[in-house]
Amino acid sequence: MKDYITVIGGGLAGCEAAYQIAKRKIKVKLYEMKPQKYSPAHSNKDLAEIVCSNSFKSNLLTNACGLLKEELRRLDSLLIRIADETKVPAGQALAVDRELFSRRVTEEIEKNPYIEVIKKEIVDIKQIIKEGIVIIATGPLTSDGLANQIQEITSQDKLYFYDAAAPIIQKESINFKIAFYGDRYLQEKKKEETIGQWKQRLEEQKEEQSYINLPMTKEEYEEFWKELTNAEVVTLHEFEKREIFEGCMPIEIMAKRGIDTLRFGPLKPVGFDDPRTAKRSYAVVQLRQDDKQANLYNMVGFQTNLKYGEQKRVFNKIPGLEKAEFVKYGVMHRNTYINSSKLLDETYNMKNIPNLYFAGQITGVEGYVESISSGLVASLNASDVFWDGAKKHHFSEYTIIGALAKYISTPNEKFQPMNANFGILPELGGKEIKDKKQRYEKLAQRSLEKI
Repeated sequence: MKDYITVIGGGLAGCEAAYQIAKRKIKVKLYEMKPQKYSPAHSNKDLAEIVCSNSFKSNLLTNACGLLKEELRRLDSLLIRIADETKVPAGQALAVDRELFSRRVTEEIEKNPYIEVIKKEIVDIKQIIKEGIVIIATGPLTSDGLANQIQEITSQDKLYFYDAAAPIIQKESINFKIAFYGDRYLQEKKKEETIGQWKQRLEEQKEEQSYINLPMTKEEYEEFWKELTNAEVVTLHEFEKREIFEGCMPIEIMAKRGIDTLRFGPLKPVGFDDPRTAKRSYAVVQLRQDDKQANLYNMVGFQTNLKYGEQKRVFNKIPGLEKAEFVKYGVMHRNTYINSSKLLDETYNMKNIPNLYFAGQITGVEGYVESISSGLVASLNASDVFWDGAKKHHFSEYTIIGALAKYISTPNEKFQPMNANFGILPELGGKEIKDKKQRYEKLAQRSLEKI
């Protein structure tokens, strides 16, 4: 076993991992392919380059990402400290001067006596893995050569190319005066049933039914269709356009093919009667359970390239989603990630390769702060293994750090990337707190006690 830990990738997760390992007086070899080679989205020669928005999202403890940042502050996260030092005015959010942020991270990493930064693209990782502990933190734009190697060592037929994902909604924000549980063809009223018997049967079957359904009248559907087809979309990079739209259909593109296209596709009403009227709806939007606790629901068939603000505006027009809270908006872009739900444990460690860890968005955590969190967890565990060979450091599922780690490592046939949200935390015990802000404050208090 080598006398150092190898970290591949000098992004947010990789730099956090390198810092945490060095802090524990272990030598680190940090590989970064820039400036030798750049991905299609990168241009800055510094480490920890921020490609998209300069926002690290909310700083409020009543926001899950704000709580995650506070957890990381209490654990001496280098990148959150530098984000605080390089912040720019952004109201209640933490936004940074992106150039200064990357430069400061680079300075801190390069001056650390325990860290050796090697500007080189790694393609063959098999030998490196044989020789010592490795953390792969190459991000969603992992180079093709390395992606092929990762595909081989993870025994996956392919890596996931996260080209389309639908929005995810908190169940508690759904209006159940309109929405109803039910699976297609189990929901129709039988001829011999009275309306009372039919509604009683639906109530008894509710716990067994997988979907939440949102019925629409003709007028409601046509108004929604009109707004959807005229909404603003995100402009994609050229490399994303080439790699994404093959075999992928955003709902707004589908809608533009004709006013009834969605009614014969993801919004088809066949098999449902509206419990309010006992009649067939004109269209039905379906939501599918997305987590074991049934706190989060995925909008079936709603992969989209609409701007986030437009998603909220347009999808709030769906009856039952007037006040829907989106824990994740729909996205369409290249994002290479492994099927962590099968491959990793809660320490981001490969289940069948004890000395290999993954960190960052390649694991299926989504977002800047979430990536930093995964780098911290992977590095603490890699350091523990380096010193005593066996120890595992599991974070409590009552913390956002721990809940994210649990989410990506829990078997899930429909696994997709996830960002920080309160829906992945276990519910509070005792009397239900109906006020959302008070409930989030309690969840945050519990988390910070655990961290």
